[in-house]
Amino acid sequence: MTSAGGQLPGRVVIVTGAAGGLGRAIAQRFADEGSTVAVLDIKKPESPLGEGEHFFPCDVTVKPEVDRAVQEIAARFGGVDVVVNNAGLLSGRGSFQDVTPEEMHRYFAVNAVAPLIVTQAVHPHLLDSAFRGRVINVASRTFFTGNAGQAAYIASKGALLGLTRVLANELGEDRITVNAIVPAQVATPGTTAHSGRDVFSSTMSRQAIREFVTPEAFAGLALFLASADAALITGQTMICDGGGLMR
Repeated sequence: MTSAGGQLPGRVVIVTGAAGGLGRAIAQRFADEGSTVAVLDIKKPESPLGEGEHFFPCDVTVKPEVDRAVQEIAARFGGVDVVVNNAGLLSGRGSFQDVTPEEMHRYFAVNAVAPLIVTQAVHPHLLDSAFRGRVINVASRTFFTGNAGQAAYIASKGALLGLTRVLANELGEDRITVNAIVPAQVATPGTTAHSGRDVFSSTMSRQAIREFVTPEAFAGLALFLASADAALITGQTMICDGGGLMR
């Protein structure tokens, strides 16, 4: 639900990997709440962009492309206030014995190094933000569950959680918050390519609130961390999964 005039008017928000899935829902929610949203992805959005959304083709693992896109966004819209590092490489299942060094590096490049590259590029603009800059990293609950057969994926998402804490400490003196948000097993085109409906139902059955978590519900968590109410929340990992993972 949106409030009259939106909750975050005037913000300039970058959402990576927002052509579809969770990133698409996050971008749409910020736009609905009055923000100007820059959608960064290597492919065009699956659905038409709404008012306030703008597409910038970009491979977030390539630093020159990221630097160029961020410079263009800042010049066009007057800065950057929030970045949501959502772009990620998902995983099927397979023995750790079959993981190659090349595959391991590929997962780290997308899931851990890319958020660093993007955050480095936006940092000067976050410093100038009138709203106190925000960095929001989309991590994975599998880091806590340690699912067998997903060594490269889980290790890379664990690295992202570590990066989140380090950046929270380093950017804290500038009053920039850095947090990680973790979804439940949400049905998106990416996740359904690796898991059937029975898997999602099994996960949901172990939740305290037995409802499927939607991309829209997850987007609300990102919105909160970008709001004035979350100005003193940093270095945290916040889970939106209906109470499936309590720790």
